[in-house]
Amino acid sequence: MLIKNATVMTVTNGTLKNASVLVRDGKIAAVGTNVTAPADATVIDATGKFLTPGIIDAHSHIASDATNEGSVAVSAMVGIQDVLDPDDVSIYRALAGGVTSVNVLHGSANPIGGKNAVIKLRWGADAAGLLFQGAQPGIKFALGENPKRDREPDRYPATRMGVMDVVREAFVQAREYQRQWRGYEQEAQRAQRGQRGRAAQANLIPPRRDLKLETLAEILDGKRLVHAHSYRADEILQLIRLAEEFDFKIATFQHVLEGYKVADEIAKHGAGASTFSDWWAYKVEAYDAIPYNAALMTERGVVASINSDSGEEMRHLNQEAGKAMHWGGLTEDQALALVTLNPAKQLHIADRVGSIDVGKDADLVIFDNYPLGTYALPVTTIVDGQIYFDRQPDLELRTQLEAEKKALLDKEKAQTQRPRVTTDHTGEVR
Repeated sequence: MLIKNATVMTVTNGTLKNASVLVRDGKIAAVGTNVTAPADATVIDATGKFLTPGIIDAHSHIASDATNEGSVAVSAMVGIQDVLDPDDVSIYRALAGGVTSVNVLHGSANPIGGKNAVIKLRWGADAAGLLFQGAQPGIKFALGENPKRDREPDRYPATRMGVMDVVREAFVQAREYQRQWRGYEQEAQRAQRGQRGRAAQANLIPPRRDLKLETLAEILDGKRLVHAHSYRADEILQLIRLAEEFDFKIATFQHVLEGYKVADEIAKHGAGASTFSDWWAYKVEAYDAIPYNAALMTERGVVASINSDSGEEMRHLNQEAGKAMHWGGLTEDQALALVTLNPAKQLHIADRVGSIDVGKDADLVIFDNYPLGTYALPVTTIVDGQIYFDRQPDLELRTQLEAEKKALLDKEKAQTQRPRVTTDHTGEVR
């Protein structure tokens, strides 16, 4: 596939005018102004259009049959992967907004919630086919109002103090679980090297497996990313201190509406921040939200992104990034990175997606207008080099479906307007 004559916004290497991108075997094979393609290649003429990396939503709940396992305070044993819904029409609607990859998160009912699933929006694939192969696994944490609010039945915690206690106690247990398993594995290795070999190894009794603590031990081992729902600056600092106490890092603070107050501390810890552009006034925790949050954190060295947390809002993430450029004074590349490269970095998939660079996955979007403006519409969305959304065929299909709908309604109307035939008690027509 060759996409030619586009304004290519690479994110990493600036914007190229009248440039082309060659896609081969699902990867970006060439980028530039003098790109040629094989004679049999599909050619898309993008003259007057803009080409960007596929948009990545770092916080979403689409394509999932369940969100919260709220019956316990720590639900690290459950995972979104078990409830992925490949038939959720939100996938197609997101593609229509230029979104190509999504971080599907557990909800915020628990201080420590369930495991997430990073997916590519391969509309038509089964649940396994949606998974972003090679993406580092993660888990959802939650601070503040959501995990402590009243529930039925009543469940600890009920205060912010309790939330932090739950998280700390869970990691005390996880560290002990980790110690037991490491001790067992060391003993097994010593037994294997000894004279009795496998016979001695067979006599060892492993610790009892605990799926909840196993997941938390993966965090301690650096194998699982933490995505923490947060709002207030004090809670953000509390979780940073706790993470450093147990020697692990928070991958991203989600929402993080007061992140601008503690941006230096977030940057020093090495965490990312995934926020909204201008959502506030929907809960008390959002009282100090400002439209400059993403820009201020970016200026302080935080890898910031803008997410949707909404099946509707995710179709306009390019415009949300544009707001950060308008209000926060970010450069074009910085603003576009908020919904492409930066969420890819936060999810540890930036070696595969997030920018238009040779060797990366061909997840691309063609816009009919300047992508960071209010009038831009995605006309073609490409995932792994395949077109999953094309606006013109979509419009034609809508017309066909409307005609079919009208025909069915007209048929139903005609049937209801026929004279009614009734009979008396003898069965004779009256």
